[in-house]
Amino acid sequence: MCRATRSPDRVTREAGSIAAGGFFLIWPALVNGYPLVFTDTGTFLDQLLLPFMIWDKPWIYGPVLAVLSSRLTLWLPLLAQGLAVSWVLWRVRQVFRPPLPRAHLGLCLALALGSAAPWFAALLMPDILAPLTVLTLFLLAFEPDAARRWPVTALAAFAIAAHLTHLLIAAACLCVVLIARPRAFARAALPVGMALGLLMATNLAGHGRLGVSPFGAVFALARLVTDGPARTYLEDHCPEASPWLCRWTGRFPATSDLFLWSPDGPVWTFPGGPIALAPEAARIVTATILTRPGAVAWVALGNTATQLGTIRLDKVLRGDDLDATVGARLRAYYPAGEVARFEASAQHAGRLGVLAAPWQRAHGVFLVAGAVSAAVLLVWSWRHDRVLFSLIALIAAGNLSNAFATGALSGPADRYQARVAWLVVLPVLLLVVRGGQAGSIVRWRPLVDSNHRSTA
Repeated sequence: MCRATRSPDRVTREAGSIAAGGFFLIWPALVNGYPLVFTDTGTFLDQLLLPFMIWDKPWIYGPVLAVLSSRLTLWLPLLAQGLAVSWVLWRVRQVFRPPLPRAHLGLCLALALGSAAPWFAALLMPDILAPLTVLTLFLLAFEPDAARRWPVTALAAFAIAAHLTHLLIAAACLCVVLIARPRAFARAALPVGMALGLLMATNLAGHGRLGVSPFGAVFALARLVTDGPARTYLEDHCPEASPWLCRWTGRFPATSDLFLWSPDGPVWTFPGGPIALAPEAARIVTATILTRPGAVAWVALGNTATQLGTIRLDKVLRGDDLDATVGARLRAYYPAGEVARFEASAQHAGRLGVLAAPWQRAHGVFLVAGAVSAAVLLVWSWRHDRVLFSLIALIAAGNLSNAFATGALSGPADRYQARVAWLVVLPVLLLVVRGGQAGSIVRWRPLVDSNHRSTA
């Protein structure tokens, strides 16, 4: 396929539009006076600055965060996140029609004002990479130009490897690609393979264990004990099942968080901590699943359903413990001016929740409207636009798999579903923006037709 050469002026306008869109998508950080951070942000920085191979987190996002910050300011990786989101949205629109800069700005502005997207783009955590996993796999399936797929492949591999839940999201999206565009399955699966290789290589180098998640069984054990199946299994098979954990029968912590993180709980009082406990946890989890498959499936389904309906920003906004985690790392590794900016932020002072409250209410209305519109579009696009249909199906698969990966395997929490739920409003916004650009939504036609051939 021949493409017209883009003039320098056009390239400049496009780059400026992507940069401005990225700026729109990090506005909560501007209001906050500093990038939004989470207690784990400090732990991610430790991955390279100490350095430290954390048992429960891939050695992926943290090193990139630290490198981009250059030990100067966390605004640098934040700007990179905003640009990445804006660039991916630009590329998604290109699949359907070459986007005009003003139309891209309209899309980014609509997402910035009406969805949770900017709150995660402005948060220095891997959360924003979950929706980017969905969108980059869509691009790899439907981008007609092979040369333009390589940067998308690299970003997709990084996004998938950055958090273990993203592997499950990617797997669900690949199932959609296999059905919707089987000829593109190999190239969409490539970043998943790259991510798996990266995870195994870093775990081998840092932990001496060749595996994707050498200690993930500890999380699964915490979930199954809290929900009941593993607790019942231990009660029925003690003391042979686990001499250590059998000491806790009848007095297990009430929540999985307490099970995992309490210094007086079963994980950290185990000789050697969670790393030493992992093999025993794996045996108990396996035995529980084999002996109580129905109970395990039932609680997993319940947690998934709960997570689907748990969509808020509350934990993103809190400033609890930030001074002892993020603040401590900033004081150890960054200039005094950076520490001062962090301490002056609304989040550090506990005021960010008040600032965000009106936006959270608007997000709910926008999300419901977007979900209803997406359902209607799903039916319409089945016959009229199979590429749009595939995008909506990928977004649905991303939301369902995210709810399972977080709710069933870790436990429902405020921010987990909010990080991807905003994607449901994207298809209708793409149509609205396209309608404003061309004057008619009915004339919408993708660059890739229903037979997946380029029409450009």
